[in-house]
Amino acid sequence: MQGAAPPPLNALRTFEVFARHRSMTRAAAELCVTHGAVSRQIAALQASLDAALVTGPRHALVLTEAGQALADRLTPAFAAIGEAVRATRAAAREIEISCLGTFALKWLIARLPDFLEAHPEVRVRLSESYAPVDFRRDRFDGAIRILEPGEGDARAEITRFLGQHQGPVGAPAMVGGLTDAAQLNALPRLRSATFRRSWASWADLTGVTLTPASVEREFAHNHSMIEAAVSGMGVAIAPWAFVAPDIVAGRLAAPFGFAERPSYFAFLRPAGRRDPAVDAFRDWLVEQGRASPAPTPWTGLAAGTPPAPPPTGPGSTAPG
Repeated sequence: MQGAAPPPLNALRTFEVFARHRSMTRAAAELCVTHGAVSRQIAALQASLDAALVTGPRHALVLTEAGQALADRLTPAFAAIGEAVRATRAAAREIEISCLGTFALKWLIARLPDFLEAHPEVRVRLSESYAPVDFRRDRFDGAIRILEPGEGDARAEITRFLGQHQGPVGAPAMVGGLTDAAQLNALPRLRSATFRRSWASWADLTGVTLTPASVEREFAHNHSMIEAAVSGMGVAIAPWAFVAPDIVAGRLAAPFGFAERPSYFAFLRPAGRRDPAVDAFRDWLVEQGRASPAPTPWTGLAAGTPPAPPPTGPGSTAPG
C-alpha cells in the first residue's frame, strides 16, 4: 500500500516562512509574492495534511500545536538545504567584476594570481567598463570604480580599498630635469577622453598655475595616454595606481610626486546580496590596497620663469 503523496515543497516553504515571521505580510515580502498567495499556500498545505496548522482571524493568525510542531522541524530543514546550496555554489563559483580598463591592466591583473591561489574554487571574469554601475540593469557581481566623497548609490554596498593620488608623469628624458611650473607649462600635455579635466583638476588640487598649452594630445583611454607619455609624446596627469609599475621599471618619471585627491578606488556590490566568493574578493582587495606601496608625496612646484617669447621684427627666424 502506497503512502499518501507528500505535500508540495512550495507550500511547506511558504508555511515555514510564515511561522518564522508570524506575519502574512512579512512572509509575502520575503518570498516576493502577494499576501493572498501566502494564504492560499497555507490553505493548500492544511488540506494536503488534513490538519489545522493555523487558527484565528485572517489578520491575526497564530500557529496551532500541530503547526508549531511542524514549523520546529521545517526551519532547521530548510536552513540545512540553504547551507548545502551555498556550499555547492561556493565549490565552483564564477564571479564577474566590472573594472576600469587601465586599473585592471596596471594594478589588478598583476595581483590577481594571489587571489586565485588563495581561492581556487572561485573563477574571476573581468569586464572592462567606465560607465556608472546600475545593479538593477547590470548583472555584475561587483565593480571597481573611482568615486568622489558622497558619491554612490543606496542600492550598492561601497567599500573603499585604495586612495587616489595624481601627478604629472612623462618619459625620464623629457621630465627628469624639470624643476618648476614654467618648464612644465612649456611641454605638450596629454589627456584621456575619460577624464578631460585631469590637468585642471590637478591644478586646483595643488594650486599650480597652468598657462595655455602649446600642444594638447587626447587619447581614448588612460592606458593609451600612459603609453604616449612613455614614448615621449608629452606629460600626463595620471593616478599613481595606473603608473606605479612604469615608474618602478624606469619607463616613466614623476619629478614632483603625487598629490592625494579626495576621490578613491571603491569596490561596489549589490546591497544586501550575500555571496562568500564576492565577500572574499572584496576582503582581498582591501588587503591588497593596504599592502600597496605609497607614492612619493607631492613636493610643491616653484613658479619659475616663463620661456621668452620668440623674437619678432627684422632678422627673426620663424620656428621650424
